[in-house]
Amino acid sequence: MANSFTKQEMVMFDKLVDGFDDALVIAKGATNFPAPSAQDMSRARDKFWLPAPMLGRSYDGTDATGHFGDATQLNVPVSVGYHKHSAKTFSTTDLRNQFAIDQWGKSVKQKLSSDVNAAIFDTVALQGGQFIKRTAAATGYDDVAEIDARLTEIGVPMDDRLAFFAPRQMNAMAGNLANRSEASTRSANAYEKALVSSDIAGVEVYKNNQNRILTAATGGAVTINGANQKTTPAATTVASTGEEENKDNRYTDLVVTGGTYANIKVGDAFTIANVNSVNMVTKQDTGQLKTFRVVGKPAANTIRVYPAIIFGTSDAEVEYQSVTALPANGASITWLNTTAGPLSPFFRKESLLLIPGSFEVENGAGVISTSAVTDLGIQIIYTRSTNVNTLAQSARFDIRFGTALTNPEMAGVEMFSQA
Repeated sequence: MANSFTKQEMVMFDKLVDGFDDALVIAKGATNFPAPSAQDMSRARDKFWLPAPMLGRSYDGTDATGHFGDATQLNVPVSVGYHKHSAKTFSTTDLRNQFAIDQWGKSVKQKLSSDVNAAIFDTVALQGGQFIKRTAAATGYDDVAEIDARLTEIGVPMDDRLAFFAPRQMNAMAGNLANRSEASTRSANAYEKALVSSDIAGVEVYKNNQNRILTAATGGAVTINGANQKTTPAATTVASTGEEENKDNRYTDLVVTGGTYANIKVGDAFTIANVNSVNMVTKQDTGQLKTFRVVGKPAANTIRVYPAIIFGTSDAEVEYQSVTALPANGASITWLNTTAGPLSPFFRKESLLLIPGSFEVENGAGVISTSAVTDLGIQIIYTRSTNVNTLAQSARFDIRFGTALTNPEMAGVEMFSQA
């Protein structure tokens, strides 16, 4: 008993591993990206860089004089930053209750899988650059079609698009479909299961049990403080010491003034006067104001926003252009999340990563462990030890993983009933 697991424990562990991926509703929609080797990750403190897709430019005519600019390969930092565990201590009398131990295993599976889903959900919901504001309640097709329109007009490829709607939004959509007169599998599923078809307007649609509420923006009348604030794309940056390192080009740090800076929060969405979005490939004006999300406040009166504001004449600025013009000094910011409500995220699969992590537990000195890897690559470690003084047994499950949104342009959220 001191050096091996009981048959009951192994059955519990196998059941947990076997059904773990089934509960990863959103995580299964993300791209599973295996991290480098455990030794390399340890040396890099669980952080590494991925190359982002390159964008090009073209010229008229046959004369290419002066057109041989340097290639700008952008990179995105990703890390394995989540470590979750669930632990219990069982007395000698508790250990007689196999049913309770099995129930604990089921609860662990439910909670740890929920932790993975929540991390993936928050990555998209709070960092996705596309923000769709709907003034009415969810109704169905038109809401999903707006996601399709928003992604298509900026040049996001039309495959592997997914959307996850909060329970009340999905139920409202299903209610709209269930009330239709035609007899069909779609209307029957909507009536019986409160579900709509998994494919609407080119988007795979799912009901999600995560229900993150974003409160209304209370930053007030904020304006841009300083003209021509932008990000100039570059593969690397060089420190004053001469050291060169990779650069994260996903964000712009905007200096602002007015309003109530202290009330601006991560997740707030806004537009900037006279700054429209462009198609990532053609660079044509979409005619729609560019939406931005606050992802941090790195300095006083400064907000870090996704996606980056890129506009200029250099090769890199032309290739990665994201807006029709740079914000003018004094340009007004209009907050979009005007009423508290649940976030319904959407994204293209390749833009969202789930990165399984790893760690080691050394057996010995009264501690034993076993591990297994799910189909999605999540390593689950079960560890147990016995207290010789009380004979009580302490047991724990651990997982380690990371998430990353490599391109905020390809992800966002939809909010309903906004004033």
